[in-house]
Amino acid sequence: MSTLVKNIIRFILFILVQVFVLDKIHLHQMVTPYLYFLFILWLPFNMSRTWQLLLAFVYGFTLDSFRHNPGFHAAACVLIAYIRPYLINLLIPQEGADENYEEPSIKSMGGFLPYFIYVAVLTIIHHGWLFLLEAWQFGNVWYFFAKTLLSTVISLLLIIITELLFVRKQKFRTNTV
Repeated sequence: MSTLVKNIIRFILFILVQVFVLDKIHLHQMVTPYLYFLFILWLPFNMSRTWQLLLAFVYGFTLDSFRHNPGFHAAACVLIAYIRPYLINLLIPQEGADENYEEPSIKSMGGFLPYFIYVAVLTIIHHGWLFLLEAWQFGNVWYFFAKTLLSTVISLLLIIITELLFVRKQKFRTNTV
């Protein structure tokens, strides 16, 4: 399956799962599970930054249109799409896995720990920015931190389950023809 078709299917499935399943789950107004932004984390290594940011905006705006929010998810998605290449450069093995693999995964990032750090950092940034925009204040700092932390933990658990259920087969590409 081509990369374009695979990403179109992911785009649609992640939005549908978020809107029709995960958005119905609220635990004491404190925990909101988000999985949709995994689409951005799984974008190919070789995609240009401009396309990443544009796609992240369209993706977040699509979710905002379902939730009737004025750009909160779009802003959070663009932020993590902007930070993503810097974090990949920090965490990726020096051998240049971005040239040998198509997209970030446990295998391409050199093991579970670098991949988990990659996912965890971007999840915390996404949730923190999203909840800050929703509240638009630091009025109750402890509520903000607790909601961000608990939602991040639940989202990371969902991401790990998704990784285990839907194994992404990636081939190691070499420079030889």
